[in-house]
Amino acid sequence: MFIHSVYFTLRPDLTQAEHDTFLAGARSLLTIGSVLGGHLGRPAGTDRPVIDRAYSYGLVLTFADEAAHDAYQADPVHDAFRTGCGALWSAVRIFDVDAA
Repeated sequence: MFIHSVYFTLRPDLTQAEHDTFLAGARSLLTIGSVLGGHLGRPAGTDRPVIDRAYSYGLVLTFADEAAHDAYQADPVHDAFRTGCGALWSAVRIFDVDAA
């Protein structure tokens, strides 16, 4: 299994319409055929010194393997998300885990 985790920090000046555009775009990624499962959400309410809550939304996707992840990266839905929403975040952090 391959796990792809993406943490977005949205720009603080977004309008509600831009925020909604981001959410719709991020949710569209869950429809890509090579995605086995996924979750989109805000930081949890847990608050301990070791927890990094410096992001607006986290997206965690699972794939059968790295090849399925690579297919996701090349999918037109993913390209449309990056093109249509890339200007809406000020930072993005990505962590990939090979859980094989």
